[in-house]
Amino acid sequence: MADTIDRHGDPLAFEFRRGTDPSPLSAGGRAVFTVEARHLAHHQKEAIVTEGATGSAWRLASDEGPQLTGTDLAPFPLGYFNAGMQADLSRSMRELAPRHGVTLDGLRVRLVHHYWLTGSFVHGTGEGHAEPPDLEVEVDSGATADAVDALVSAAIEASPAFALLRAPLTDNTFALYINGIRRPVEGVASSSARDASDPYRTYTAAPRPLDADARRDLVEKTGREEDGTHTLAPATVQGKLVRDVFGDGTPLGGDGLYDVDTWLGIPGASHFRLVSDGGTTGAAPSGLALLSAGVAFCYMTQLLRYIESMKMQISGVRLVQHNPFVAGAHATAEPIDTHLFLNGEAPEETHVRLLTVAARTCYLHACAKTPLEPLVRVIHNGHRLRPAG
Repeated sequence: MADTIDRHGDPLAFEFRRGTDPSPLSAGGRAVFTVEARHLAHHQKEAIVTEGATGSAWRLASDEGPQLTGTDLAPFPLGYFNAGMQADLSRSMRELAPRHGVTLDGLRVRLVHHYWLTGSFVHGTGEGHAEPPDLEVEVDSGATADAVDALVSAAIEASPAFALLRAPLTDNTFALYINGIRRPVEGVASSSARDASDPYRTYTAAPRPLDADARRDLVEKTGREEDGTHTLAPATVQGKLVRDVFGDGTPLGGDGLYDVDTWLGIPGASHFRLVSDGGTTGAAPSGLALLSAGVAFCYMTQLLRYIESMKMQISGVRLVQHNPFVAGAHATAEPIDTHLFLNGEAPEETHVRLLTVAARTCYLHACAKTPLEPLVRVIHNGHRLRPAG
């Protein structure tokens, strides 16, 4: 893959391989979203996300902001997760609205995730935490208030993204490959899956757009920034370090495209736009693709921070991550299976420890294993329905 995100001047997100079914979960059933990701320069990362066995594959890029001395060229991992979660909710609402007798004349979503960190990257004691997110769904419709409220509840129940949030995934599994050889893991559940293919071998050249004229606005930096000046994130936290992630989203027309503006709630943070496709046209990555990429990117950020802070002689960070989702009226998310590939001269026990401490520190692995019922507010034609007010 490319050495830097902008090496070829390609869009931050583009279709890499066309699938036979752009919406593998549209008819129900189960699909495994596979993320093949690797580290580029400093905190830059890129991934190929394949949407199930028959879906398309999308290249997505991620970065960190100046608070982590990143180049801020692409969305931060938690922004991908936020955008993917609310995009999947929008898809669910759009699909279920006719059954509930609701015409969606307008839909606006605000989703705020709450994370916090304790411990030290220097001493290998960091621990990520997640709290229930705030979800505000604003609907313009001539339908009754009861119908709109019931639609929101049903859409949350039918969203695999929200299933990942609400039901704890305590059986997430890991595999570790050190200098090309699979080694046992410690402190986490071991994957029973067969060996994954090393992304270095799968992709011997940088992925390029399937379409030379691919649109550039599926993922982009908007130019808007939060007020204030950024400060560097400490390597050792005194007390706890709070990180709130905001996302405002709305559909783009009636064909399933969904547009999110997301940002980290700290001074000087950049805003990023992420467009997804919850319809059947395959014009953009699905919400579940964005969410799955966010989990992989967040874990990689923790790996890189530990390598830097603890001065580990480890490089070549890449991974293959399998995210199974089951569609239906009561959707589910199944445990995440992560295969981590590392190269380095550090002792084997150092590689093993790195996998474990980074998993413990990852905000999104914490989110997945913690039952988090969203705090829902529903607004119908400007009037708040839930909670009553």
